[in-house]
Amino acid sequence: MLVRVYLRASTNEQDANRARTELQAFADERGLKIAKFYTENESGAKLDRPKLFELLNDCQPNDILLTEQVDRISRLTESDWRKLCVEIDRRGIRIVSLDLPTSWTMASEKTDEFTKRMFEAINKMMLDVLAAVARKDYEDRRRRVEQGQAKAKAEGRYTGRKEDVARNEGIGAMLKAGRSYTFIMNSMKVSRPTVAKIAKRHRENAHS
Repeated sequence: MLVRVYLRASTNEQDANRARTELQAFADERGLKIAKFYTENESGAKLDRPKLFELLNDCQPNDILLTEQVDRISRLTESDWRKLCVEIDRRGIRIVSLDLPTSWTMASEKTDEFTKRMFEAINKMMLDVLAAVARKDYEDRRRRVEQGQAKAKAEGRYTGRKEDVARNEGIGAMLKAGRSYTFIMNSMKVSRPTVAKIAKRHRENAHS
């Protein structure tokens, strides 16, 4: 049984280091071996996440997907959440999250069969509930942002998000140097769509 840690990329190095430290401590306290850390750059609100599926593909039955918070994997639509659950169940992966104490039992091989099955049922129910809460929170925040933007536009105050010129120039330089999308995403802490947008802009400028 190996532990595979799923992390969300953070622009705040202190937050990223804190999360890694807490997850490592959790594993160490239980004598568990962490096989690999997987840091995701893609949005947690969509199923198409390269690092998440790399982790799933690397897992053997009874391996643990360890994460700091359930919403790192569960801010999905109901249909996408069901698809992910099917993949996790099919591979026999255990989900353990620091913010879900009932899941900690799944990190032990000493649990008897009855207790294990009972907590599996409890955790599936809790994960479903927390997934629904995480998605609702995500949609509520998006709606508030859109309402705020609409109001600002109506009042002539909305100018859109300011472009990070320095960051985008750095991405452009890396693209020109032939760096891969993955390298750029990890180096600049940006998503694939952001890199693709800059790449498209550079192609259009080259042909203009």
